[in-house]
Amino acid sequence: MVLEHRGGTRLDNGHGKRTLFDLINERNVQFRRQFEKAWTDFDMPASYSEWSIMDKIRGKQPTISEVSKQVCITRQATHKFVKSLEAKGLVEVLTSANGRKTKTLRLTPQGERYYELNEAIKQQYERQVAEQIGQDRLDQLKELLGLDWGIGGNSNDFC
Repeated sequence: MVLEHRGGTRLDNGHGKRTLFDLINERNVQFRRQFEKAWTDFDMPASYSEWSIMDKIRGKQPTISEVSKQVCITRQATHKFVKSLEAKGLVEVLTSANGRKTKTLRLTPQGERYYELNEAIKQQYERQVAEQIGQDRLDQLKELLGLDWGIGGNSNDFC
């Protein structure tokens, strides 16, 4: 099947061949499942979205609005996740010195411990991938994924 875009660009599905998008998405799903299993095994009470939020909070004191922009979810959804993280004892909501209405976020000591454990889990999975495909290929893959692909921003600005 061939589709033609108004600009004249032709899109071909490759008759059953997996596209780059399919391959990246499949690996993302595999990693997410592995992480969710590890979080359950280690009794780490956070969802994938909550981990993403904790990653943006670590070592900083951002506002909910700043975190929301970085994780590409609405401010309302971010607020809901932050409330959940706060109830789990992983995040503190602080009143900013700049004004009473401005709230900043910080990981609690328990949140820091879970964050460090999650980083160790990520490193373990990365070592497993390196064992399968080789360290040189893993380094090359990371370099390629970090490049600007010309599809709307760079790897640090994906929203």
